[in-house]
Amino acid sequence: MAVAQPALEKESEDCSLLPLVHDIIKCMDKDSQDVHQELAKLKAKIQEAREQISNMPGIDSSPQEQQQQLATLREQVRTKNQLLHKYKGLCMFDVPKAS
Repeated sequence: MAVAQPALEKESEDCSLLPLVHDIIKCMDKDSQDVHQELAKLKAKIQEAREQISNMPGIDSSPQEQQQQLATLREQVRTKNQLLHKYKGLCMFDVPKAS
């Protein structure tokens, strides 16, 4: 699980637009010619975010479909938990206790 955490931080860092906006404002304050370059970076980052959003699973489903799917999944979890508790109570196997 420790490997997944840095990847998650990297993804959230990639979605931040504030550093680019800050760079644009700094360029504007300095009357720099780099403003157009910084604006192009911002535009590319926004386009990348749009592509990531359109590739998200379930984005093409309506809210009602998502709610129905959520209700179905919750019912499956409830059923599986009930079965798990039932099978735990059966004690079909004698497990020797470690001493």
